Order: sequence, then structure tokens, then C-alpha cells
Amino acid sequence: MRKFMLGVIASICAITLFSFSQLSDNYFQITRNLDIFSTLFKELNANYVDDLDSEELVVEGIDAMLESLDPYTDFIPESELESYRTSTTGEYGGIGAIVGKKKGVSTVVMPYMDFPAYKAGLRIGDEILKIDGEDLSDLSTSEVSEMLKGKPNTTLTLLVQRYGTEKPFEVTVERAKITINNVTYAGMYDSEIGVIRLSEFTTHAGSEVADALNKLKEEGATKIILDLRGNPGGLLNEAVNVSNVFIPKGKEIVSTKGKSSNVGQAYKALQTATDAEIPIAVLISNGTASAAEIVSGSIQDYDRGVLIGKKTYGKGLVQGTRQLPYDAQLKLTTAKYYIPSGRCIQAIDYTHRNPDGSVGKIPDSLKVAFKTQNGRTVYDGGGIDPDIPVEIEYYSNLLLNFVNQNILFDYATKYHYEHAEIPNARKFELSDEEYMDFTEWAKGKDLDFSSEMDRAIEALEKISKNEKYYNGLKDQIDKLKNRLENVRVSYLIDYKEEVKVLLEEEIVSRYYLHTGVVEASLDHDPAVVQAVEVLKDQERYNKLLAK
Repeated sequence: MRKFMLGVIASICAITLFSFSQLSDNYFQITRNLDIFSTLFKELNANYVDDLDSEELVVEGIDAMLESLDPYTDFIPESELESYRTSTTGEYGGIGAIVGKKKGVSTVVMPYMDFPAYKAGLRIGDEILKIDGEDLSDLSTSEVSEMLKGKPNTTLTLLVQRYGTEKPFEVTVERAKITINNVTYAGMYDSEIGVIRLSEFTTHAGSEVADALNKLKEEGATKIILDLRGNPGGLLNEAVNVSNVFIPKGKEIVSTKGKSSNVGQAYKALQTATDAEIPIAVLISNGTASAAEIVSGSIQDYDRGVLIGKKTYGKGLVQGTRQLPYDAQLKLTTAKYYIPSGRCIQAIDYTHRNPDGSVGKIPDSLKVAFKTQNGRTVYDGGGIDPDIPVEIEYYSNLLLNFVNQNILFDYATKYHYEHAEIPNARKFELSDEEYMDFTEWAKGKDLDFSSEMDRAIEALEKISKNEKYYNGLKDQIDKLKNRLENVRVSYLIDYKEEVKVLLEEEIVSRYYLHTGVVEASLDHDPAVVQAVEVLKDQERYNKLLAK
């Protein structure tokens, strides 16, 4: 026995010495590489032929180092710290309006109801020419945005040009603490189905969803559509709180696992669910990410509701922040998260994605099967698959050109100042006469119709000239060009319904802001229509959630 114990002690000592040796070697490598980097930087700074911006050089070096890791580990210098806090808290000091460039001019795109910009009288389409006397012509959108932000209760003076007014006029706006709501829409689709659109997961997301659900139930909702499309995620604890609105107390929502033992944790629903029984249809898309995937994934894993739409983004990584010297911070990935079935929805390859950001095709051999609470088979490997897939409606390049060149935006502004009021958002519809007025107005605009088709014809023309085929193909190429031009001229008539839907939504935004746009889209949104059909068919709903 004594010999056995001596052997055990000797083994422990050997393991300890080996571990210590490994640790020492690791520290040596760190010290060695930092010394090389520091010396290299000093030599560059002292002897390089041109003057160097030392701060820029260091930041580029840091960015290059972090770029070799995952896409979510970032260096946050002091200058960007306020923007980072805004993204995590949803709070900032400003005027409460989205401002963007339209034809090179800073323009109000959307003021938030009851915030300073709206109260001061700013409306969609107003062009901001100057802020406190400074001309904005050469400033980027981000630079203008920073000028509009500031401490609450401070004022700024805007020089504004408005449609229909001859001369610019000044508007004084007092900044306030702006809190961006996570729930950007909560309303009734009909007498029994309520719709909640959750756009972010900043502070209070859980309580906002709970309040929205209670409000809709008071209005008669017995079924709910939870719209998480395009939601990029946010705070992990708020993902748990939102899930807890629908999932009973004590159920595990998500667990985290990382290299460090202190990041491994199971997160359970801590409160009594607001409603653990109400039927739910969750709308997801390839822009549904992170915290939004925790919510949709936990609802699917507990067979608590039906998921409708497209495969989600596939971000199953947890980020934390570490304080660095001089008020800088490091946002780094510390763990992966796992939803109740045990699967991690992190895309296996997070560096290569489809052009739209969605997860590429995952070979079946790399997928692992898991089971939901009812025994349904679900898979890991990248994102969450919907129970009912819905194809995204893609618009033609010609229509996108109308949007990108502000044709719809400008006409909606014109319409607004020529019509004092319109019916409510879901009832508003342009008459045939009004639509023809739009097409006539659009003819007078200088439109760039360049498209993939144009580029294809140009490529054909170039190749035929290079390979000496052009003379034989010239007539056919010219005919193709003429036919394409005819399509452009008649596009607004031939594709009236496609154009009309977007134009009506743009017009509605002038009267009812963001809420109106959501309401105007409900009846022709394919995912919403599918959700309504499923929720109204209890037998189908139950069958989808059964084994």
C-alpha cells in the first residue's frame, strides 16, 4: 500500500511538473512574441523613411490579429465606445431620428414618434443642410449622426429644406435621452391573432415582449405571431427573459461552454411564464441571429410554437468585454451556447457565407441529429431550420433601381404634402388614376436603369468584337437592346402590383411612420400569411409539433 501511495504521489508530482513546464513555456512564448512586436514597432517608428501615424499602425496591427479569429471578436477604441454602449443598451443622447443620404443630401428617413425630432416638427423627406451653422455637404452619414448626438438637454439648430417650401428654414431641437424600443410593433392582425415584432435584444427586451403580449390579449388575442426576422440579437440574459415569456419557469433556455470554467453556465427560466399555452408562430429569416436564435431555438426545442420562414443566421457564439488601458475595450468570444436539445447552432464555417449572409449548404455528413421535447428530429451545423419554409420574395433589379434612386421616396414625399390625410395604414390604396399620375411623374426623372441584363449585353458585345463575331451578331444585339428598352418604358405598367405595394408602404410611412409600414405590409407578407393560416388550423398546428 505504501509503495502504491508513493507511486501515486510521484505521478502527481510528474504531472504537476509537466503542467508547470507547459505553463512556463506558454508564458515564455507570449513574452517572446510581445518583445518582438514591441521592438519591431520601435524600429519602424524610429527608422522608417516616412512619418508614421503610430496609433493607426497599432490599431491596424490589432485588427489584423483579431481578423484571424472569428468575425465577432473586436477591438473597441475609446472613440467608438459610445456607439458600442448604444448598441448594447439601446440608449443614447440625440434627437431620435434616422438620417441618411438621399442624392448626396442628409435627409430625415424616419423620425421616432414623440421624440425630439418629431416634436420639433421634422418629417420624413426633410433635407438637413446645416447643423449649428456647419455645412453638411461633404460629411458622411456617420459624421452627421455623431453631430446630432450629444448630452440630453443640449440644443442644436438645423437648417432644413422641405418639399414645397421656397427657402430653407431653421428648426431648434433639444436633445434627449433616446431609448430605442426592442418591440417596434405590437398590434392585432385580426380579432384573434396578435403580432409582435421584436427588432433587438437590448435592456428590457423581455419585459417589453411580456407587456406587448398582455396588451394584445386584452384586445382579444388568442394566438400570437412573434416576428424575429432580421433581428441581430444582443444581450444573452434578455434572450432568456424573452423565452421565459412563453416557456415555463425552471426550464433550461440555453447553456454556455468555453475554455474557461467560469463561462460555463446553464440559464433557466426564472419567472412564471406570461403565457405558457398560447399558440405561437415565430417568423425567422437568414438575418435572425444570436439571441434571436436562442429564443426561436428554445421555442422549437420545447415544441412550444411553429417556426416559419428561412434558416437562421447561425451565430452560436457568446461575447464578453474586457477592459483595456486608456478606456479601450476588447469584445471577445468566450464560449459557444447550446439550446435545450443540446445542439449548437453556430455555423460550422463562419467565415464563408452566401452573398446574402446566410449559412451555406452543410453536408449531411457534418450534421448531428437531436430531438425536441416531443421527439421531433432537429439538426445542428449552422442555424435553425424552420418547420415551414417560406421563400423570400425577390424584387427585380429595375424595381430596386427605382428604390435606390429615391423615385418612390420622392414621390411619397410629394404625395404627402398634396394630401392632408389618408385612410388607416391597412386600408390605404392608391387609385388607378393616382398610380398613373405616379408613372407620368416618373417619366420625367433621369433614371439610371443599369442592371445585370445591361452588363450581360455589354459583355456579349465586347466578346463578339474581340472574337470577330460582332458583324454577324450586331442586328440581334441591337434588337435585344431595343426590346430591353421597351421593357423599361412599360415596366411601371406591366409590373404595377409589384411597384404599387412598395409605393403604398412608402406613402403610408409619411403619415403613420414605422408602425404604419408594418401594418401596411401585413396582408401581403408571405410569412405572415402562412403564419395566419397555420394558427387558424389547430389540427395542422398540433400535427407540426407532434413527433
